[in-house]
Parts: sequence; structure tokens; C-alpha cells
Amino acid sequence: MRTISLKYILPAISLLLLVSCSTPQHFQRDTIDTQELFGTAATDSSTLADLPWQEMFTDPLLLDYIREGLDNNLDLQIAVQRVAEAEAYLAQSRASLLPGINAIGTSVYTRNPESVYPDGPREVNSHQLGLEASWEVDIWGKLSSSKRAAYANLLASDAGRKAVETRLIANIASTYYSLMALDAKLAITRQTVKNNIDLVETMKVLKESGRVTGAAIVQSEAARFAAEVTIPDLEQQVRETGNNLCLLLGRNPGNLERSTLAGQSIQQPLQTGIPAQLLDNRPDVMQAEYAVVSAFEMTNSARAYFYPSLTLNASTGFAATELDELLDPVSFAANVAGGLTAPLFNKRANVTRLRVAKAQQEQALLSLRNALLNAGQEVNNAMGNYQAASTKASLRSQQLTALEKSVEYTRELLNYGSATYTEVLNAQQSLLAAQLGQVNDQLQQLNATVSLYRALGGGWR
Repeated sequence: MRTISLKYILPAISLLLLVSCSTPQHFQRDTIDTQELFGTAATDSSTLADLPWQEMFTDPLLLDYIREGLDNNLDLQIAVQRVAEAEAYLAQSRASLLPGINAIGTSVYTRNPESVYPDGPREVNSHQLGLEASWEVDIWGKLSSSKRAAYANLLASDAGRKAVETRLIANIASTYYSLMALDAKLAITRQTVKNNIDLVETMKVLKESGRVTGAAIVQSEAARFAAEVTIPDLEQQVRETGNNLCLLLGRNPGNLERSTLAGQSIQQPLQTGIPAQLLDNRPDVMQAEYAVVSAFEMTNSARAYFYPSLTLNASTGFAATELDELLDPVSFAANVAGGLTAPLFNKRANVTRLRVAKAQQEQALLSLRNALLNAGQEVNNAMGNYQAASTKASLRSQQLTALEKSVEYTRELLNYGSATYTEVLNAQQSLLAAQLGQVNDQLQQLNATVSLYRALGGGWR
């Protein structure tokens, strides 16, 4: 029976152990728990996030503003430059797998001491011209892991750009809706002032006929000024909101054309999909996941520092003692050397590198979990806001119908002496509050829809 020598078995076992120990670990997405992330069970995979923003919003002016913002917004341009920065680092990490080549040219004059070289030579000139190369063979995947980490960082930077893009689109839409809501409030308030002026004139006529006293006129005028005094503040809010929109568009403050709040429509139905889709749809979650991948690869790279590294060095060129002989063919020289370096004691540098990489890996995992929790909370909040606004809108419509009749009836009864002027004023003030509330309800619905669209990751496709 043929036997195998022990001197062959031990190196083979050692090599297998080293390879098994150096096998890189990779992030597994299926370890992430997304169940009940929205606070409710979801089974339908249809999601609002799949809808392009050109179809999500229907107002032509708003679509133009979104296009302008995507072209000119400064925060988005900064995010684009971060992507370019990550691309440069990736190119550098890829090049680290290639040999490094340097051109060398030296000229050295040496005067030797007579005590050491009694027979000479006393003076020596040496000249060298050539190339040298050095290449670290990536046996354990240290450089490859760094390259994959750089690629993950590039994807994370691109996801960050997409996050800025989705946030920008949502902010432009919300600011545009807020501007139209202020326009509606301003129009309602001005109409209320006009109605109050008419009421003052009515009170003056009724006073002449003895049906009301002077107090009714004064109270009516006070109600008129109470509504009118809010107009300057509303106009300033319109100005500031318009300036905010201009900032998002990357333009100087100025007038902005807009539609009316009543002409806006809400995308239906509002489908959330399933929580796991956030990993592919929501850019900040994607960015956090790529950060985890990068951290895993950097841990693999740090672990590879514990194993021997193989380096190949080569040089070629001309060397001579006289400058005019430097390019002579007989002056040609070349050498190739290979070296294996194993760390023994490097002041805990490798241990520290690995421990830091593992800690950063755990931080990245926690950040991903936090990003998912935050996304789930935002989706739940947006749905709750929309449902609350829808309920209020239905009740508000009934309230307005009743208040409009109340104002009409009390003004008629006032003419016949069956109602007091305070009843008329109270009815008009209640109607004004309800009309402003209706504007707020519609704005809440629109903003909740925008928030849900952004929370689900819509807008960057």
C-alpha cells in the first residue's frame, strides 16, 4: 500500500485552514426583518413608488417647476459631485490591483575614505536610467474587498443623490401647494372683508330705522377690521413661501405663476406595497444598505491583513559609471525579486483595524435598521394624515353648508328684527373659520399624498 509523506500533508492542511479562515463574509439581505414595518399587514405589492413623478403630478405648472428644480437645485448638484467623488475612489481602488510602475533616473557621486578603501577607488560616479515595478499579489482578497467596498460606496453616493432628488420633488410640490393654499385663504379673507363692509352699511340703514343701536355699527366695523388685519400677514406668508419655492428651483426671488388649490387632484388609489419593497425603492434605505455592504467588505479587507502578502518587484534599465556609457547596450541591467511578508508584531495595528471595521459594520447594520424604522413610521404617518384629512373634509363640507345657511338666515332675520347683530357677526366669523379650515383640509390631503409618495421612495425613477 502506498503511503503519503507527512511533509506533504501538513502544508496542505495548513493551506486549507488559511483559505477557510480567509473566506470573505458577505451581507445577506434576507436577515433584515421588515414584517409589520408599516404598522399593519400588507400583502399587495402594488406601490405608489413605482409611479413616475410625471404621472404622479398633473398640474402643468408644477411639472415645469419640478423639471427646473432638477436642473438647477444646488443641493442636488452637490449630491451629483459626491457621486463623481465616489467614482474617482472606485477607479483608484481598481488600479490598486495593477502593478505600480515608476521611471527612475539617478546620478550619484561618492568619495570613499582612504581609511576604508586604501587601494581605491577614491571617487566613484554612478548613473542609472530605467523602470521599476512593484505588484502585490491579491492572494487573500484584501485589495478585491477594498475595491468592492469602493463600489458599494459609489452606489451609496448615487442612492444619496436619489434621496436628495425625491426630497426635492416632494418639497417643490408641498411648497407649491402651500402657496396656492395661501392664495385661497387670502381670497376668502378679502371676500369676508367685503361682506363685512356690506354688513356695516346694512347696520347703518337699520340704525336709521331704529332697528339696531350704534353698538351694532361699531361691532360690525370691528369685525371687518379683525378680518382685514390678517391680510398683511397672509401677503407676507405668500411672499416668503414663494421665495422658498424659488430657492428650491435655484432662482432668485420673484413672482411665480400658479394654478388654484381647487383645481388640484389627488392620485388614487394610495397603495403602499409591502415593507420589503423599501429596500429597492427608498433611496435613503438603499444608501444605508450599501453602507452595510461596504462595511462588510472593509471587514474582509481588515481580516486579510493577518495573512502573508506576496509582493513581486522588478526593475530594468541602464547603469554605468560614466555618463557617456549609460545608453551602451552593455550597460543594460534587469532584476526580478519576489518576497513573502508575514506580520508578527506591528503594534496591534492589524488587531485595531479589524476591531474598528467590525464596530463600523455593526454601526452600519444599526443605521440600516433605523432607516427602515423611520421609513415605516413616515409611511404610517402619511396614511394617517390622509385619512384624517379625508374625514375632516367630509365633515367640513357639511359644516360649510350649514354655516352658509346660517349666515343667510340670520341676515334676513336681522332685517325683520328676529335676530340680533351679534348672531349675524358670530355666523360670519364661524363661516370664515370653516372656509379657512376647508383650505387646510385640502392642503393636508395633498401634502399627505406627497409625503406618502416620498416615504415609499417615489420620484427618482
